[in-house]
Amino acid sequence: MSGGYRAALAAEALKARRSKMPLLTFIAMSAAGLIAALFMFILVNPARAQRLGLLNEKAHLSGLTADWAGLLSFLAQIVAVGDLLLFSFIATWVFGREFSDGTMRYLLALPIPRSTIVHAKFTVVIVWSAAMNIWLAGIVLILGWALGLPGASPHVVMHGLSGTAIAAVLMLLVTTPVALVACAGRGYLAALASAAGALILAQVAAALGWGGIFPSSIPAVAAGLAPGTRLAAPGIVIAVLTGLAGVFSTVTWWRSGRAGL
Repeated sequence: MSGGYRAALAAEALKARRSKMPLLTFIAMSAAGLIAALFMFILVNPARAQRLGLLNEKAHLSGLTADWAGLLSFLAQIVAVGDLLLFSFIATWVFGREFSDGTMRYLLALPIPRSTIVHAKFTVVIVWSAAMNIWLAGIVLILGWALGLPGASPHVVMHGLSGTAIAAVLMLLVTTPVALVACAGRGYLAALASAAGALILAQVAAALGWGGIFPSSIPAVAAGLAPGTRLAAPGIVIAVLTGLAGVFSTVTWWRSGRAGL
């Protein structure tokens, strides 16, 4: 690990620690975990949940079962859909804030290779995103235990968590191009719009049966949210290539003259 990379990583980590954004993302993940627990509570206690009205009906129409398999399936759904927006938000903030805060020109003047700065930023995105999902999984496991859900065998829990982890890794890969959009768009708006568009296109691709090969839909397929479609080698290759393309194109942009305009 070079001294320049360590310095850049320390600077990026300090920016994140001094910001309220990590706290806000932790709160969002906590809310998602509580929603999963609420759905399980409704399914376990239908009589007590009658006063929730429409939410009660939605919980029963979700197709989830009131056990650990159902809870972990819901966790996978949260990751396969919610992480697209969450990871995109994190990448947008890490890369786009330099333009919103007017600090891009100072970064470019540092005696550190621009590619090193980009790699440090992606490292922060990876660690931050991983921490969010570990936090979410921890909350879901604790609440599942507190609800006393049946079916908590080691096989069921490990299978559910491994599927969720795979979906999260794939989602992290397919959202790397958002960093390029944040840089090329010089801020937050274009990147967040691209994330919303990717979410819509993912739903369309899954409906057309292309979920296994469309980047934004691949994590959902891995999580088992696309009936009749299974994750295969082409989908994994596409996700990996998308991730590499996102990193490479962002580095290329930073090295170009457009970064200093």
